[in-house]
Amino acid sequence: MRITIAAVGRLRAGPEAELVTDYLTRFDRSGRPLGLGPARVAEVDDRKGGGMAGEAPLLRSAMPQGAALWVLDERGRTVDSPDFADRIARLRDDGTRDLCLMIGGADGLDPSLRQEADFALSFGKMVWPHMLVRVMVAEQLYRAASILAGAPYHRA
Repeated sequence: MRITIAAVGRLRAGPEAELVTDYLTRFDRSGRPLGLGPARVAEVDDRKGGGMAGEAPLLRSAMPQGAALWVLDERGRTVDSPDFADRIARLRDDGTRDLCLMIGGADGLDPSLRQEADFALSFGKMVWPHMLVRVMVAEQLYRAASILAGAPYHRA
């Protein structure tokens, strides 16, 4: 199952970009034998003055056709890492070919995208910078693959 992280804004070279690249590389290596991956980031430009409504069609166009859609939203459901891994495994086992994890811009996601989502995921009650959320998603994907493979990365 291929994974797309569709995100508003361009991640400049720096520590966040390095972490995303590192975790997605690890995910690709550990996920391939499990039928997971590759993972990629699809960046869309934030629309100055367009806000969430202007970003929504750009995010939709970055999503692979027929993909399951999970949105990252502070109003979403909080799950632990084993549950996150289990949800990914169920999608894969049900024959889902693509999963899109969508991250909005500074103002979040357009309500229409939240309504279209198959699942809304929250990393807690706190609001996180959207650039940092990319790192967190990439790390959780790697952690999920590690959990599913029985590797010692995740210490439960």
